[in-house]
Amino acid sequence: MPHRAPGSPGLSRKPFLSGKPIRYYRPTGSPQIKHLIDEGFQAFNAGRLSEACQIFAEKMLAPDNDTTIGLTVAGALTPAGLGGCVIELMERGLVDFVISTGANLYHDLHYALNFTLRRGSPFLNDVELYEEGVIRIYDVLFPATVLLETDQYIRDFLVRSGLNGPIATSELHYRLGLDLLERFPGCEEHSVVARAAKCGVPIYTSSPGDSSLGMNIAYHELMNESQLMIDPNRDVNEVCAVVLAGKQNGCVILGGGSPKNFYLQAQPTLWEVYGIPKGGNDYFIQITTDQVVWGGLSGATPAEAVSWGKVNPGVLPDTVVAYVDSTIAFPLFCEYALASPNATRPRKELLHKRDALVADLLSQAKAAKAERDAEAEAKG
Repeated sequence: MPHRAPGSPGLSRKPFLSGKPIRYYRPTGSPQIKHLIDEGFQAFNAGRLSEACQIFAEKMLAPDNDTTIGLTVAGALTPAGLGGCVIELMERGLVDFVISTGANLYHDLHYALNFTLRRGSPFLNDVELYEEGVIRIYDVLFPATVLLETDQYIRDFLVRSGLNGPIATSELHYRLGLDLLERFPGCEEHSVVARAAKCGVPIYTSSPGDSSLGMNIAYHELMNESQLMIDPNRDVNEVCAVVLAGKQNGCVILGGGSPKNFYLQAQPTLWEVYGIPKGGNDYFIQITTDQVVWGGLSGATPAEAVSWGKVNPGVLPDTVVAYVDSTIAFPLFCEYALASPNATRPRKELLHKRDALVADLLSQAKAAKAERDAEAEAKG
């Protein structure tokens, strides 16, 4: 088993790991928080967060709109305890699919496996932490053995599952969630991966090799001569199919990065590559600290996305960017949604409809290609 020394002999990690345990916070729908946001968050980024809450609760969740809602997650949000907010949204049908960094899903497994992450300080001596076998994610601390034991669970799961050949990340995470549910009953109360499997919510990772999940899959291929491969083509087509099937489409983007683009690129993939004009997203909510002036994707505005066909140009009033730390804004956002009249929707369970949705994408893409070929021949 790969090994990192858990700490120097004769020394104790206790001073570093004495902080309160980090638990998944589960919003309940606070009328007081909703009142604060409605009446007290009036201008600047407080006003933008209030606007985001209202767009989500009053428009995206409105039954008549039947919006297919994607949640994208970047940044170390599960280590910070925000997985409980995602669990609550999935349970109530308020999120239909998730696109996350692999790291967030990997760290979610720590909670499922009943390991403890603790509150700490960002101003510790990292050389001492290394010598003591303590991992730091800003002010989140936990023993290095948590990584080693989580890695071992993943490798055992990969052998146990019998997965072989190319698969979508949605299938990998589904099978992983089922394994967690079987081996750790009740873990869906504190695991996004397990809850998603139970609720039929597909989870995608836009760059699966960029995480410990991907690292352990690479180990499995090399050491066990496995043919298991993550197929990004399947992920691209599944997300496109989900977006194509939506009566209306909307997103809640936490942070930015690769998950943000992986969601938004579905619209230009449909019109630019497959020749299917979908028209762009109907709603766009982003909570981020990045800025547009740096030219990066994370800070790109919904107005810029219009030029790419990612956002419907007629719905810019239903788009908003709140420049707030997600660890502050997202729990407030969820409390507001759960305190609103549309706090529960029937779950779409898109996880179990993927094959049918991709088949419909293929049918429409073939029809669009035949039409283009006929037009080209007529011009001929």
